[in-house]
Amino acid sequence: MGLFKSKEERRIEREMKLRQGLRAIEKSIRQQEKFAEDFIRNAQHARRIGDQQQYLFIRSALKKTAAVKKMLERQLLAMKNAMLIQQQAQASREFAQSMELMAREIGRVFGELDLTRTQAQWEKAVAQAGSIEERMEIFLDAMEQSAIAGSQPAAREELVSDAEIDRMIEADVLAAEKQELSKLDELESEIEKELGVAKQRD
Repeated sequence: MGLFKSKEERRIEREMKLRQGLRAIEKSIRQQEKFAEDFIRNAQHARRIGDQQQYLFIRSALKKTAAVKKMLERQLLAMKNAMLIQQQAQASREFAQSMELMAREIGRVFGELDLTRTQAQWEKAVAQAGSIEERMEIFLDAMEQSAIAGSQPAAREELVSDAEIDRMIEADVLAAEKQELSKLDELESEIEKELGVAKQRD
């Protein structure tokens, strides 16, 4: 069945696969964010119960998760840039093809000699458009190599420092403490109101 597909159908299929790839990376990023939230909660719990060994283990897992998330975000950005370049190349190719057709029509009007000259000019334009596509392919190959290199364990761990992980955990601890203090303030306010009502009754 694939043999009978038109160029437009094949182009649409390629775009759909690219968009599916983007959605898959975005989903993975959201998963890493969820994992990071769970690890932060577990690290806080390990601190509260004084389990330093578990705390260090969770901290290491959180560091790897943050590194994976950062790598996925870079891949997503690279894919989006690649799609923009592909769209630019497609627009250039369509422009060249349209101008080639126009040149042929002009050639028919002005005679065979003009047609020959115009065809030569637009063949050059088409070749230039082809070179844009080649450059895009080189860019995509380089992007894939970069993604493969970035997926090595050592490279992942270097993306996020221990200090960044500590800040992530501390930030959540401070937020939780502020929330608890806010609840205590609300409770004190309610108690004071109740005491005020009781005094008025007396």
